[in-house]
Amino acid sequence: MRLLFKILPILFLGGCATHPEWSTDITEPEVVRLPAYQELLNVPPATQMPVVAVYGFKDLTGQRKARDGIADFSTAVTQGSTEMLIDALKTAGGGTWFRVVERQGIEHLVRERQIIRSTRKEYADEESQGVGPLLFAGMIIEGGIIGYDTNIETGGQGARTLGIGFSRKYRKDVVTVSIRAVSVLSGEILLNVQAKKTILSYGTGGDVFRFTEQGTQLVEYEDGVGNNESVTYAVRTSIEAGVLELIYQGHDRGLWKVGEGHRHPHQSDGTNDGHLIGEEEENE
Repeated sequence: MRLLFKILPILFLGGCATHPEWSTDITEPEVVRLPAYQELLNVPPATQMPVVAVYGFKDLTGQRKARDGIADFSTAVTQGSTEMLIDALKTAGGGTWFRVVERQGIEHLVRERQIIRSTRKEYADEESQGVGPLLFAGMIIEGGIIGYDTNIETGGQGARTLGIGFSRKYRKDVVTVSIRAVSVLSGEILLNVQAKKTILSYGTGGDVFRFTEQGTQLVEYEDGVGNNESVTYAVRTSIEAGVLELIYQGHDRGLWKVGEGHRHPHQSDGTNDGHLIGEEEENE
């Protein structure tokens, strides 16, 4: 007991030292480079870049943020996952993998092209009146955030004696995304992958509750700090990992090639689903 009494104050003071230091200095915007991003960026370039379209990649969980006794109206996961998927596709191989066509703002694109066409018709000569055709996609990339499971694992540890206590707690959540590639010509789902990322949260705290001066004076003190991993970063990492797996799965199934002599470490056991780029070439 005497040894425990000596150790507890040391742990308590160590927990107090974990407070973040707040600063009023103006810092530059942070560009996040997560491990999955770096791996996706370093993928060898494709031998031929497929043209793909992303119409939507939505939150399919339907979950809202939860607090003790309160159900928030805001959603539990980001609603900008479509933009994250487009960014991941353009990041692959440093922009040497997918040619992504605009479909989110297609109405604005068509309207602007109409403005160009009408302006040229009125002010330009006949040779410059035309507008080139839009690039069409051979494959649609779609899917969504299909799961956000909270409290998958919880735990902690703590000790208390003579009114002095210290505790540590943690919680693990999991976010899951699903990405599939669909052939525009046949409507067949060529590729389908799922990726998930854990979201870790932890907190430490300590407190003192004692009576002094012969039990007439109360001393009470509490301190603690917590850290919650960003759900948005977790969704982004899952999407980037899913796109990376999509590239390797397409390589294993003969849709495209990932550099010379480069193979995915986890070989797919699926059968060849056809050659998407070859389908476009045959129909030209």
